Amino acid sequence: MKKFATLLLLPGLLIIIILLIYPVLRMFVPTFTDGRSLFSNYQLFFSSQNNIQVIFRTLFIAVVTTLITLGLGLPTAYWISRLNGSWRKVVSIIVLFPILTNAVVRNFAWIMILGKNGVINNFLMKLHIISSPLTLLYTNLAIIVGAVYLFLPIMITSLVSSFSQLNYEVEEAAEVLGARPMIVFFKVILPQVSIGIFTGSILVFVGALTAYTTPQLLGGNKNMVLATLLQQQSITLGNWTSASVIAIVLTVIAVVTMLILNGLSKLIDRRNGLEIKN
Repeated sequence: MKKFATLLLLPGLLIIIILLIYPVLRMFVPTFTDGRSLFSNYQLFFSSQNNIQVIFRTLFIAVVTTLITLGLGLPTAYWISRLNGSWRKVVSIIVLFPILTNAVVRNFAWIMILGKNGVINNFLMKLHIISSPLTLLYTNLAIIVGAVYLFLPIMITSLVSSFSQLNYEVEEAAEVLGARPMIVFFKVILPQVSIGIFTGSILVFVGALTAYTTPQLLGGNKNMVLATLLQQQSITLGNWTSASVIAIVLTVIAVVTMLILNGLSKLIDRRNGLEIKN
C-alpha cells in the first residue's frame, strides 16, 4: 500500500518539476555558465553603480510602502473588527473593492491625479498655494502612493482576521486595572495580533518589491526598480543572462526578507506565549 501511495505522488511531483523547478534551473544555471568565470555575471551586475541605486530604490520603496500600509491598516482593521456582523461585511467589501479594478486602470487614475495638469496641482494653483505645477508624477513618491493604494486592502484584510481573534477579556482586564487606551492598544492588543502584522508585512513587502506595473507607469524610466530593470534587460535589450541575474537577486532578497520576518514572528509569538503562561 505504501508503494502504491508513493506512485500516486509521482504525477504531482512530475508537474512540480516541469512547471516550477525546471524553469528556475533554466534561469539560474546560465548566470554561472555564460561568463568568463563562475560569478562574473554577478560581479558585472554589482559593479554598476546604477544597479546598486536601483536595488536601494527598490528596497526603499518596499520598506516605506510596508510601513505606511501598516500604519494606516492597524487602526482601520481594529475599527472594522469592532463593527457588528452586517456593517463589517459592508466595510470589508468597500475595502476590497479597489482590488476588483485592474491595476493599470488604477495607475492611470493616479496619473490623472498626480500629473502637472492633474487634480492636486490644479487644486493647489486655484488656491494660490503654488504658482507653478509640482513635479509629483514620475517620482519615488508617486510609486509609493500607487503601491500603498494597491496593497493597503491586503494589509487591512490580514489584520482584520487577526483582530477578530482577539481575547477581549484581556483588554477589558487592562482597562479595569487603569491602563490608558493607548497603553492597552500597544501593550495588550498589538502583541496578540503580531502574526497578522508580520503576515501582512510579508505580503505587502514582497508585493511592492516585485511590482512592475505601478513603478513603470508612475515612476517612469528615470526611477527604475528591479522589476522594470528586468523588463528592460529582457524585452527591450534582449540580454536574457543579465535579466536572469536580476531575477535571481530579486528572488534572493524576497526569500531572505520572508525568512527574517517569519523568524521574528515566531520569536514574538513564543515570547507572548511565555508571558501568558507566566
